[in-house]
Amino acid sequence: MKLFEPYAQRSLTLRNRIVISPMCQYSAHDGVPNQWHAAHLGSRAVGGAGVVITEASAVSPEGRISAHDAGIWNGKHVDAWRPIAAFIAEQGAVPGIQLAHAGRKASVLRPWEGGGPLTAEQGAWQTVAPSAIPFDQDWHVPQALDSDGIRKVVADFRAAAVRAKEAGFKLIELHGAHGYLLHQFLSPLSNQRSDAYGGSFENRTHLVREVIAAVREVWPDHLPLWLRISATDWADHGWTIDDSVRLASQLSALGVDLVDVSSGGLVPHVKIPLGPGYQVPFAARIRQEAGIATGAVGLITEPAQADGIIAGGAADVVLIARASLRDPYFPRRAAQELGATLTPPAQYQRAW
Repeated sequence: MKLFEPYAQRSLTLRNRIVISPMCQYSAHDGVPNQWHAAHLGSRAVGGAGVVITEASAVSPEGRISAHDAGIWNGKHVDAWRPIAAFIAEQGAVPGIQLAHAGRKASVLRPWEGGGPLTAEQGAWQTVAPSAIPFDQDWHVPQALDSDGIRKVVADFRAAAVRAKEAGFKLIELHGAHGYLLHQFLSPLSNQRSDAYGGSFENRTHLVREVIAAVREVWPDHLPLWLRISATDWADHGWTIDDSVRLASQLSALGVDLVDVSSGGLVPHVKIPLGPGYQVPFAARIRQEAGIATGAVGLITEPAQADGIIAGGAADVVLIARASLRDPYFPRRAAQELGATLTPPAQYQRAW
């Protein structure tokens, strides 16, 4: 039952190794989370997870995926997130927030509306990227960020970290995966710059390292900082697992405590060998070769499977996504199946 062993990072102790993965709800208004977010995130804290991480929360308006994404770029967002973070903590879970910028994958419809790029009539905005390369045919052509634009991105992440602290979050995850802006700088498929932010591995990882440094400057030293990456683009000449290991080996010195290992999302129409735990080997390799804690995510749906990942040393935590959408009480069901003790809230104890 390694899944239910506590896990310490900096000053925090997670009550177990189950983390609710960031999952976009596309239900905010002007970036402000609302009762839906309170119910969605709060129920998963009641459900017994060790950490509950918000959906990707944009560090700037132009960094939203859709017009309905949550944000953390102004004081209204802080005020709206504060009671949500407090409730998560009151239920014994660590409240985490994922800071994100969508880059060239911004300005789109919600998934249930088709997910394609917005038209001008629908309120499309100018997207940005390392290079003026659209995500797919018939997508917006992003504006290549100049030096001022890059400095603004770094400053926006830094300011968002300050607001996250004000809102009461205890863990930050930076979104460097799934084809969003930081990932776009990492991959040669989307980054064709010839300046200090493009070309070589060191240059393409420059922005990620700058953002980490800027956030770590303002994020309290006693609180953890995580980074989500896509371990591979699943595409020729793109970002690879070797690149991921190389980057991960630099992260501890920069103040990153855990790498959340996902994959894909940078380019469309790639073949991904989907299957139970298909990304776990990436987390295991990064953990072993880079010497940093990792989180495993992706088609982890059964308690015994999740426990085996931790017990086998492939990762330090497991992140549950769609399985949590189907069952907010996944951790409590897992505890029951595995014979572990997970104390319910006082209000629910008569049912146990």
